[in-house]
Amino acid sequence: MDTVLLARLQFALTIGFHFISAPLSIGLAVLVVWLLFVYWRTGDASYQRMARFWTGLTALTFAVGAATGLTMEFQFGTNWASYSRFVGDVFGPFLASEGIFAFFLESTLLYVLLFGYDRMKPFFYLLVSIGVAGGAVLSAFWILAANSWMQTPAGYALRNGRAELDNYLLALFSPSMIPRFLHTTTGAILTGCLFMLGVSAWLMLKGKSSKLAQYSAGLALILGLLTSLGQLAFGHYHAIQVGATQPVKMAAFEGIFDDQTHAPALIFGIPDMAHDRLIYDIRIPSGLSLLLGLRRDHLVKGLHSFPRENWPPVPLMFFPFHMMIALGFYFIAFSGLGVYLLWRRRLAKHRWYLWLALITTPLPFLANELGWMAAEVGRQPWLVYNLYRTSEGVSKVVPAGHIWVSMIVLSLVYLLLFIVWLVFIRRAVHDAPVLEEADVS
Repeated sequence: MDTVLLARLQFALTIGFHFISAPLSIGLAVLVVWLLFVYWRTGDASYQRMARFWTGLTALTFAVGAATGLTMEFQFGTNWASYSRFVGDVFGPFLASEGIFAFFLESTLLYVLLFGYDRMKPFFYLLVSIGVAGGAVLSAFWILAANSWMQTPAGYALRNGRAELDNYLLALFSPSMIPRFLHTTTGAILTGCLFMLGVSAWLMLKGKSSKLAQYSAGLALILGLLTSLGQLAFGHYHAIQVGATQPVKMAAFEGIFDDQTHAPALIFGIPDMAHDRLIYDIRIPSGLSLLLGLRRDHLVKGLHSFPRENWPPVPLMFFPFHMMIALGFYFIAFSGLGVYLLWRRRLAKHRWYLWLALITTPLPFLANELGWMAAEVGRQPWLVYNLYRTSEGVSKVVPAGHIWVSMIVLSLVYLLLFIVWLVFIRRAVHDAPVLEEADVS
């Protein structure tokens, strides 16, 4: 196995594991803000105890995200040294800003939030929680700015074989930045909602912590429905951007091989790369043209319009992309049904729905991973789209054997870290505070 593929696999491992904890910590931090807002407005100390419980789970998740995020960034200097030299002038300000303005803000205020409950007034609890959530979102902003620049580079000049920063704002707000940021952060909040709902459902099934579980479930369902609907809108916005700036990626997403107007949207199909076609396909006539161009005769470029050596690996992005979309529609239906049961005051009475909520808990994590896979694989064979190939960026002096060893060690460490995280999450849920009954059913 060559070093380029091994380096890519190791980076996929580290970012894939990091992308379990990072969205969850963002989502939970936002939910804690609402709980502390209600506490500040009502003075009901039970909301403070709810917020404290969910803050503890946020802190556990943040710790895992911090550890894995550092490992991910170190790889730029080991496996991807050539790439780091090429983009260092652009990425440097972004990653430094993430560390200074986001990571340290979030980590410091999270410590205050954990240990300052008995030392501050409710309004200051609220302000600190807003700072934690803001730091988490800012961290995502800077990281996504760097990633978006790789997808749609802007604000740079090529000098001495390097991409050098020429216009900071153009580089920061590259063409894919805003749609990617909205799509990713909304997905993170949805992840926090469905995680909160899953934990609450477990507590309700066990007959524990009635007020905490029932109020948390209601909050998670209402915000979960709003964010799942938001994902539909932001996903469409992101798709329009991809169609305009990365047409080969969109063609691969939808299995479009030839240029066509009235391009159909795909419901189901299987790529047959030996014959450049889709088999067993079910399509909506003119659907893709309407989605991307808002008119039926909008021209959608096919894969054959681009050199084959510039095609991404179609099946490896085609299936994750459509699985992510299917999960998105499932989340809308699932949370919509939950809100209906909540409105009818029947949520706690339908144990089948609580079990379904428990089963649904890992699915937003899967959707995040599938979306990230589709986005990153869709950029191939480029590290920086149409500018710098992946094969050029790998370190020249790191042998394949060293990458194998480090990947095996990292896999074992990550597995241990994941088990420890699960153990502490389970212990925290088991010790959830018992609050008085809520008038919610």
